[in-house]
Amino acid sequence: MTYRKGLVLDFGGVLTTPLLPAALAFEKREGLPEGTLLHTLYLDEEMVRRTEELERGTLTQSEWNADAAGRLGVAPANLMGRIFADLRSEPSLIAVADAARRAGVKVAILSNSVGTAPWNLYAGYDLAYDAVVISEDHGLRKPEPAIFELVLKELGLTADECVFVDDTQQHLPPAAALGFATVHAQDPRSTVAELEALLGLA
Repeated sequence: MTYRKGLVLDFGGVLTTPLLPAALAFEKREGLPEGTLLHTLYLDEEMVRRTEELERGTLTQSEWNADAAGRLGVAPANLMGRIFADLRSEPSLIAVADAARRAGVKVAILSNSVGTAPWNLYAGYDLAYDAVVISEDHGLRKPEPAIFELVLKELGLTADECVFVDDTQQHLPPAAALGFATVHAQDPRSTVAELEALLGLA
C-alpha cells in the first residue's frame, strides 16, 4: 500500500473536542431551549450568510456577535467565546499530528475562521505545522476548491498524496473530488485508526 505524504486537518472539532456539546452547554447556561443555536444561527439564511462573511474576514467577530445576540435574545459581549467556552484540546488527534510529522508526513491546518477577537479559537495551541491556512487570511472558505488548492501549494504536495480530516461532512466531497483521501472526524478513536492506516503510522 502507498501511504499518504500529507495530512490536512480542520481545527475546531478535530484538534478540539466536538462543537455540538459545547453549544448545548451554552444553551443550558443561557436558559435557551435545546436546538436554539441550530435553528437561529445555522438554519437561518441571513445568519448563514453573515457566518460565511465572518469566515472570509469581511465581517468582524464583534459584528457577528451583535447580529447573533439580537436573534438569540442574549447579551452580545464575547458571544462566540461564550458559545464555545467548553471546547478543549483533543489530545489523541494532536498526538497523531505530532507522530505524523516525526514520520516525515507534512501536516497542515485548514480552518474556517470565526475571527480572533475578542475570542481567539487558536489561543493556547501550538500551530507550528508545515502550513496553517486560516480562511479569513485569504478571503476563501471551505468547501471552496480554491482553499484546498492553496493548502496543497503551501505543502508542496498534490491532493492524491494527502489526507483531509474534517468534522463537517459537506467539506469532504470537494476535497475528495480533488483527490484527497477524506476522513469524517466523528469519534477520535476511529479517526485515529483511519489516519494510522492511511499514513502508515503505528
